[in-house]
Order: sequence, then structure tokens, then C-alpha cells
Amino acid sequence: QVQLVESGGGLVQAGGSLRLSCAASGRTVSGYSMGWFRQAPGKEREFVATQTWNGGSSYYTDSVKGRFTISRDNAKNTVFLQMNMLKPEDTAVYYCARSRTVGGFGRTANEYTVWGQGTQVTVLS
Repeated sequence: QVQLVESGGGLVQAGGSLRLSCAASGRTVSGYSMGWFRQAPGKEREFVATQTWNGGSSYYTDSVKGRFTISRDNAKNTVFLQMNMLKPEDTAVYYCARSRTVGGFGRTANEYTVWGQGTQVTVLS
């Protein structure tokens, strides 16, 4: 089965930057959109960003527009989330996930599957 592993999280001051990576291994199949979600303690999992397989279409939740950028390198089976101008409210565990269906471009957690284990992002005030 395909597996996703997030990395790149850490502790950063407000206004700083982090670059998250999500590496896929195992049986990978082209055509799936990839998404980033996050979950803070006591809160529901929140959509962050998604991008189609070919990178032609991306969508971001309003709170990260202009600050976060999703990208991918399909040859390396990796998707990235560049996070700039981080804010304390960005603190959460960040997860990557693959769309449940080929061509899917959903913005809700139930439209994704093959979740990674998450990577912690903590932004200090």
C-alpha cells in the first residue's frame, strides 16, 4: 500500500517560514490530487491546501492565502507546503493526504485517504 510521511515541521517564531514535505512510498498511482490539512488541539481537522496531479489547479483556505504555497514533484513522489509569514494560529499538526479518487479535488477530509502520520508545527508569539 502507498504510505505518506510528512516531515519539516518544527518550532518557529511568528513571521518565520517552514517547508513541509510529504513523501509517498510503496504503490503510487498518478492522477490523484494531494491535500494538506491541519489539526490543532481541541479543534476539528481543517483543510489547508490542495493541488491537482499536474499542478494545474490549486486551492487554499482563506486564512493561508498569500502565505502558503502547495507544490509537488511527481517524479520524486513528494508534495510540499511552503509556509511563510507564519502566525501562532497556524500551530497544529499538519497532515498530507491523497484524494480518495483519481481526479478528485476535494476540500474536506472525507474526500481524502492514505493519510500521513502528521508533523507538528508550532509558531511562537
